[in-house]
Amino acid sequence: MTSPPARLDRSTLLDRSRALRTEWLEADGVGGFAMGSVLCARARRYHGLLVATPRGLARRHQFLARWQDRLVLADGSQLELSPATPDRGQGFPAADAIESFTIDPAPTWTLELDGCRLEREILVPKGRAAVLCRWSLLRARSPLTLELVPWLTCRELDRLHHRNAALDPRTRREGDVVRVRPYAALPELCLGVGASPRGFRFEEKAAWTIGVELAIERERGYDDHEDEFAPGHFAIPLREGESVVVAAALEQPVEAPETLRERVLDLRRKAMRLRASATRAAPLRARLEARADEFLYVDRGGRLGVIAGHPWFGEWGRDTFIALPGLTLARERVDQCAKVLAGVLPFLADGLVPNVFGTCREDSHYGSVDAALWYARAIDLWRRAGGVHPRHDAALDAALLEIATRYHDGTALGIRADDDGLLVCGGSDLNATWMDAQLADGPVTPRDGKPVEIVALWCALLDQVAERAPDAARWRARRDRAWQSFRERFWVADPSTSGAGWLADRLDRDGRPDPSVRPNMVLAAALARSPLDDRVRAAVLEVTERDLLTPRGLRTLSNRDPRYVGRYHGDVVSRDRAYHQGTVWPWLIGSYVELALRVRGDAAVPALRALLDGFATTLDEAGLGFVSEVHDGDPPHRPGGAIAQAWSSAELLRAYALLEERS
Repeated sequence: MTSPPARLDRSTLLDRSRALRTEWLEADGVGGFAMGSVLCARARRYHGLLVATPRGLARRHQFLARWQDRLVLADGSQLELSPATPDRGQGFPAADAIESFTIDPAPTWTLELDGCRLEREILVPKGRAAVLCRWSLLRARSPLTLELVPWLTCRELDRLHHRNAALDPRTRREGDVVRVRPYAALPELCLGVGASPRGFRFEEKAAWTIGVELAIERERGYDDHEDEFAPGHFAIPLREGESVVVAAALEQPVEAPETLRERVLDLRRKAMRLRASATRAAPLRARLEARADEFLYVDRGGRLGVIAGHPWFGEWGRDTFIALPGLTLARERVDQCAKVLAGVLPFLADGLVPNVFGTCREDSHYGSVDAALWYARAIDLWRRAGGVHPRHDAALDAALLEIATRYHDGTALGIRADDDGLLVCGGSDLNATWMDAQLADGPVTPRDGKPVEIVALWCALLDQVAERAPDAARWRARRDRAWQSFRERFWVADPSTSGAGWLADRLDRDGRPDPSVRPNMVLAAALARSPLDDRVRAAVLEVTERDLLTPRGLRTLSNRDPRYVGRYHGDVVSRDRAYHQGTVWPWLIGSYVELALRVRGDAAVPALRALLDGFATTLDEAGLGFVSEVHDGDPPHRPGGAIAQAWSSAELLRAYALLEERS
């Protein structure tokens, strides 16, 4: 049993507001991507067909923003096929041509207008900075010409492009390839037309589109207008039944784009058939697996890593090691997991793992206390899944010992083991946990001191090291002290119910427990290596289901708390105030499922499976086939943040795998 690919019909596409916010994304496996709305109108600065990191630069850049496509009929009349932006007061007249859209095996639009029927397809091959776009003329009353205008931005991904005198508008024609290099600091963009039955013409004619409106940027409180440049346009004669593939790539053109397209599509169709034959897979799981590889990438040095989310995240350590088990182990890719784990070893510095990876240790950012702890947990889960690697085992054990030793003795970010054996971290102006939103007046959610999930991960690391370190007795003593302290100090008794309670979210610098009901206690209680007994775990589960659980994940703060913020919306400050103050995070569902299974065993499986299956509708709400970064705490739990978050999809996959272990 599998899930049908996402297909949107005309009635859905006529809801312009929804269609503008329903987005497709294709990653290239080397850090870049193409993405856009199903309406083909740009609404974000990130909407573009060729996003990549140029050789020698650290930041991703957008090169090709869009193709403007139009049909020129025999009588000279023109039919516009895709809009750039809402026409002022007119809506999206060009979008009326869209009859349907489907995401698999590649984003494809069926267009119909004035007796012409056309198919437009966008395909991103893995392994290089390139995009293939195909137009197929399915029906036409007479021969016509397809005109394609490449609108370029050639700027850093997070910035916006504006008309300027520094841009070089010149092009260079080499056979079927047009080369353009608007800015000398960036590589050439190669625009190539595949085998066309009657050839093509390129007319060099520089043009600008001024003030493209980016509606979602405006809603998020950012600058929302951009200027696009075109060096000219392609004119390609087509008859009914004919197709043409146009490729855009950095530095070197795509050779034989039609052949590459067929090869990529063949691989995708085979993968779809394999998923369809996997009868064990729930429909949601099948769709998540279909997009899971979009988060895996290979850097320029050949190292395998994880992109935390699309479109604005890069490789983040915390996200990587939370997501890694679901992206690999849950899909029975044990060796792939080992490659990611081993690739981190050269980045280990003073016991820390980067929270933002660069090309090496020197240009990475070490601002997270828990990245190294989640790394240790990922190693543990890999070994529990049967992971053994003679070349890496000793190195991974040495890394675990280094992390534990430096954390115990003291390292950056205020990290050290206190007299009670528990880990201290952060500071009054430093949030080094995943709840890291910060405004001008300091952290929105202060968590310095001893955060519950950090201390629980520390307790788990001590247990790992005590099993394998040469001086095991010393580490067992440290583990026993920390475990005892954890049991004694984090319990918060419920004053209204005898014997009930939960775990404090942290112990502050003075040792006082913070009784806030937050999902961090679920992360702590779900761990396999834990000081907690079944009674405490059951109590945590009960409070979680009462105050935090939603159909889209766990709230970051109890909705009974006066500080609770139920909607994640508005400008940057408004969103940051809500980010960890009630906003729902789907990735937390993995630990919730793990905890529920530990407490209730097989009896929990039917309800948990129904909960997971209920996420299916969200895969069509924002990023097609993906789970968003966050959702509102209040119903109907609208999606927000990044449209494709690695740990959101990965933890759902891991949760399904946990349920399968019970079947």
